[in-house]
Amino acid sequence: MMLGVDYYPEQWDESLLEKDLDRIVVLGCDTVRIGEFGWHIMEREEGAYDFSFFDKVIEKAKERGLKVIMGTPTAAAPAWLIRNYPDVLSRFADGRERTYGGRHTCCYSSEVYADRAKRIVRKLVEHYRNESAIIAWQTDNELGHEGSDVCWCEKCVKGFREFLRKKYVDIKKLNEVYGTAFWSQQYNSFDEIYAPNATITVHNPSLRLDWERFCSEKIVDFERMQVETIKSVLPSATVFHDFSGGGLCKSLDYCAVARLTDKTAYNNYPVWGGQRAPLPPCETAFSLDYIRGLRQENFWITEQIMGAQGHDVTGYTPRPGQAKMWAMQAVARGCDGMLFFRYRGAIKGAEQFCYGIIDADNSEGRKWKEVKELFKELKQLDCENTQPFKAEVCIIYNFDSLAAFRIQKQSEIFDSEREMKRWHSTFFKVNIPVDVIPCDACFERYKAVIVPNMIICPPSVRERLKTYVMGGGAVVASFRTSVKDENNNLTFGEKLPVGLTSLFGLTVEETESLWETDGIKLKGAGGAAFKSTTAGVYREMCAVTTAETLYYYDDPFYGDFAAIAKNRYGKGLAFYVGCSPSDEVLEELVSKICAFCTVRPTYTPSGVETVERKCKSGRISFVFNHNAETVYYGKHMLPPFGYAIEMSD
Repeated sequence: MMLGVDYYPEQWDESLLEKDLDRIVVLGCDTVRIGEFGWHIMEREEGAYDFSFFDKVIEKAKERGLKVIMGTPTAAAPAWLIRNYPDVLSRFADGRERTYGGRHTCCYSSEVYADRAKRIVRKLVEHYRNESAIIAWQTDNELGHEGSDVCWCEKCVKGFREFLRKKYVDIKKLNEVYGTAFWSQQYNSFDEIYAPNATITVHNPSLRLDWERFCSEKIVDFERMQVETIKSVLPSATVFHDFSGGGLCKSLDYCAVARLTDKTAYNNYPVWGGQRAPLPPCETAFSLDYIRGLRQENFWITEQIMGAQGHDVTGYTPRPGQAKMWAMQAVARGCDGMLFFRYRGAIKGAEQFCYGIIDADNSEGRKWKEVKELFKELKQLDCENTQPFKAEVCIIYNFDSLAAFRIQKQSEIFDSEREMKRWHSTFFKVNIPVDVIPCDACFERYKAVIVPNMIICPPSVRERLKTYVMGGGAVVASFRTSVKDENNNLTFGEKLPVGLTSLFGLTVEETESLWETDGIKLKGAGGAAFKSTTAGVYREMCAVTTAETLYYYDDPFYGDFAAIAKNRYGKGLAFYVGCSPSDEVLEELVSKICAFCTVRPTYTPSGVETVERKCKSGRISFVFNHNAETVYYGKHMLPPFGYAIEMSD
């Protein structure tokens, strides 16, 4: 298993280099990640390439047996690029230019930026094409992060028009698809179309979805350029991208980026500046499961938190043992390469308060000892031969559906990512692993498939779901599933959920957006566990045909409609949930799914997580205590933020 640190030697006096590398070896590392923000050092003036600094770093790393991950430096352009070509800068929605000084400030529609990025990538790879110490290449850094997924400059408007021209060819076709007769928005040419920036009321939903697709595509094209450039020089190179968190709410399709690479990598920060407390353990697990699902295979962690983080505002400091536990949690959920951020915290620049393994005092304190202990433990595990992580349940999603809810929330309190996480956390409570995967991936091998709020459900997915349930699978879909077509329009002459009414044995007759998470009451029917409970966010009035109602709405107007129902379909079972129910009802539904699918839950004390990975020599069982106090579970006494690991045949 690859073990290492993120190292930024360019930020320190060269006199520290050899001692730093010696300490990195003592820490237990075999790998360093370098170069990702070194563009100016590699090209101080346009066309003047000089890799001698990193030559020295690699040479000294090799002397100590360290392997190297080399990053392409395109995430932070040098000042000379903006001086020479000021129009490469991207723009905010209000038209203001993003001033040079941060990172990801260049527009992905800029041909100049793409060309200069391609040049530095090619020169870098050509220079190191025979360097055996480099085991992998990282493209850029955290694409789409911090608002860089959207730009509103004229180049993007022009690029958007070209995107539409290529897609629709004939402007009459676009008018037909968009329904531009509404509000007299018919276009005579593609050049009359603008990006959906602020206007009176709102833009056409189809236009806005195409804009989301365009924003994603231009970044995906940028990634493709880098991958193809590297592979053209080094066909056998291992190429990956390091993803930031929050992928489900960006105008960037992480899946499309991941499919271009050889490996998925993630920067794992369960807490960030300004947060009073870390994310709940279930949300950290969700993020890991989501990243693993991008390629449905094990992944690397390229930035694992150890100290407190923040740019201008800092917050919670991980408690003793807690960051170490988060790292091991990532290993349990499929990580097979671990790099900590960072070897030493910076003393200058924007990330002075992003603390590392050692801090500005340069001393080896508690955090150093924790990482060293962790690396020692990982070397004793059989992680090198660990099989791909396998789960029996999956949650499916697609980029278009998530974008459609960014465009039209419908309920002010609706959050599609939150709804996905609610389902995931319900399985997490009973320690049932869940894969979070795109809907065009193979979900047929799972025992149960969860479809949360897939408002745009492609016809191919609808047919696959029906075939899957007919053959004995279990599916759960929640409100606003299969409402719109691929153009973000409603479907004429079709009952909701479109194309799935027979699968779920019901039709949605009316809908209502709600303003509370628990503002309505539900009344249990024959097969329900509770006589009464609550729900909220949204309400769909479901008229059952072949389905059995589990919960009705306890309402004088809508009491005849089902809120939650289940339907036998072939050999399988399909649940439809027309609202966002209470946690207790979600737990009941998960229990019913488990019983039907013979998926075995594992009950643990609150805050205790169990995970199992298989390897060639047997199984590795992990138990984590996410609590700030000691917990007893089975034969284990788990200290605060502690864990236990067992190997078995």
